[in-house]
Amino acid sequence: MSNNNSSNIHNCVIIGSGPAGYTAAIYAARADLKPVMYMGMQPGGQLTITTEVENYPGYPNGVQGPEMMEDFKKQAERFGTSVNYGYITSVDFSGPIHKIVVDEKTEVLAHSVIIATGASAKWLGLESEQRLNGFGVSACAVCDGYFYRNQEVAIVGAGDTACEEASYLAKLCKKVYMIVRRDSFRASKTMENRVKNTPNIEILYNHETLEILGSNTVEGVKLINNVSKEEKIINVTGFFVAIGHQPNTEIFKNWLDMDETGYLLVTPGTSKTKINGVFVAGDAADKVYRQAVTAAGSGCMAALDAERYLTEMGIH
Repeated sequence: MSNNNSSNIHNCVIIGSGPAGYTAAIYAARADLKPVMYMGMQPGGQLTITTEVENYPGYPNGVQGPEMMEDFKKQAERFGTSVNYGYITSVDFSGPIHKIVVDEKTEVLAHSVIIATGASAKWLGLESEQRLNGFGVSACAVCDGYFYRNQEVAIVGAGDTACEEASYLAKLCKKVYMIVRRDSFRASKTMENRVKNTPNIEILYNHETLEILGSNTVEGVKLINNVSKEEKIINVTGFFVAIGHQPNTEIFKNWLDMDETGYLLVTPGTSKTKINGVFVAGDAADKVYRQAVTAAGSGCMAALDAERYLTEMGIH
């Protein structure tokens, strides 16, 4: 464990390495905060399991998700960010010096902390879903729907997000099958009615997905009717999962305020949490937009908030 010698206390530690974390690192490094980043369980975040990214400004021909995150990483390192492998297993925000434990053994001390741990899509848990993830299977219609213009696709889910994404897909695709496990929606009436009144959305109530068909890309989906136990195949080229996201915030639950699903709460219009010197960026606090570009923007905010905090405290 590190001792409390001031030379061992970092100005800024960034937890997580997606668009939010790397953008925070770029801004913090350019402000000479000498940020230290721990990349977490999924270095590069959700974009590393995305293939083509076409909606991020500055890439006119699109870019592969992993390649884009490599670009972000190089830019952060160019300005002096120390990027490290490591998973944060616990934190202690009780004092003015914040303590972070990496891989259950190394204690790291920081004057400010930027949390950019993101969120993980919830999946159905099928082998075929995992195998074809990024090759026709997606958890983000807004990110990937464009690739399925004039095609037939399926989406799983019954909440507001599923309805919203089904409506979005319906504008692009020839037909959208909406697979609903029960005989009713969980969504608000407004969202439910929007879906029901969209002519090219077919709702398949009481259905569950048994398997996504195809070897290299999605070629269809095998479903089972929960009531009749009858199986059927629908011919689709895209399969979207919209059963929710889980923010990666479990280790902060005894320290920071969060909503009932675990998204961290910030002072509106800022990245500030209730603890001085602890800031949040990206999908760990954003359940509405969840885009790379909004995550990057909030990473900028967090770094600027951290810099101002350190200046006010006379630390930097």
